[in-house]
Amino acid sequence: MIKALYITIGLSVLILTGISIAIPLQSLPALFETDPDLGLIVISELRLPRALLALVYGAILGASGAAIQALFANPLASPDITGATGGAALGAVTMAYLIGFASPLGIAIGGVSGAGIALALLLLLAGPRAETATLLLAGIAISTITGAGTALALALAPSPFAFYDAYDWLMGSLVDRSLTQLAFAGIPALAVLFYLTRCAPALDRLVLGEDVAEAMGHDIGAMRRNIIAATAIGVGAAVSVCGAVGFIGLVGPVLARKLTGGHPGRAILPAALIGAILLLSADIAVRFAPPDRSLPIGVLTAILGAPFFLSLVARMRWSARP
Repeated sequence: MIKALYITIGLSVLILTGISIAIPLQSLPALFETDPDLGLIVISELRLPRALLALVYGAILGASGAAIQALFANPLASPDITGATGGAALGAVTMAYLIGFASPLGIAIGGVSGAGIALALLLLLAGPRAETATLLLAGIAISTITGAGTALALALAPSPFAFYDAYDWLMGSLVDRSLTQLAFAGIPALAVLFYLTRCAPALDRLVLGEDVAEAMGHDIGAMRRNIIAATAIGVGAAVSVCGAVGFIGLVGPVLARKLTGGHPGRAILPAALIGAILLLSADIAVRFAPPDRSLPIGVLTAILGAPFFLSLVARMRWSARP
């Protein structure tokens, strides 16, 4: 049964990636009929990077969310709620303000640095095994600070065009991304995803308690630092290319743990696949907006993810009542 579910999830990722490359379907046959070379350029330079970025970004959000939730032993922990996404956005915007949007490497460094500082601050404020209320308050505080810093950076933008470019990017977008930008986000994301899957057994044992995990030979302090650094690199690099996309890193791990019997470490890979499915589906959905309107992908994921988050908080509250 579980194996069949994994196969279904994997096939869904492949199918949605193909759909993302092909949409809008009606334009491809005509384009290839009139100019095959141009058709290949459109697919390789525009549609393929967009589809693969959705896959990679969704996967790293899902895997990072699962790792952070396991680390804090809290199902509400995720890159956006803990402030990592906001920190990455602030770091990327600040770097773009200093050097301009023409330097992908500099913006990626800013995004990784911002996400790392936000996660380190969360660990400092909330502690390694934070209760739900403490985690939420610390995450809200960090998100408020990073949001205010981002707004200040936008207000000080050197020109209205720079402001609108940054604002559009902050809402989350996969449009007009290049293969170079795909490499900037994809290579760190895949490396981090590989590392997090290697940490799965240790994270499963961490559920038994830090003393038990250390008795089994795991250095909990080093693992915590490494996971925070790894998720900062993966999420920061993706945010620096595609902007902030919320709630994928919350919803994916919650659904994945249902497939793994509640094991947080084993949920990392399924969470990555589910995250990819969610973001690919959202990116396909925004393409059906009216022709004269654009719907940022981050807005859509927030609209769909916020009710899920509220229902999760409500279930946790009612289950905790005597």
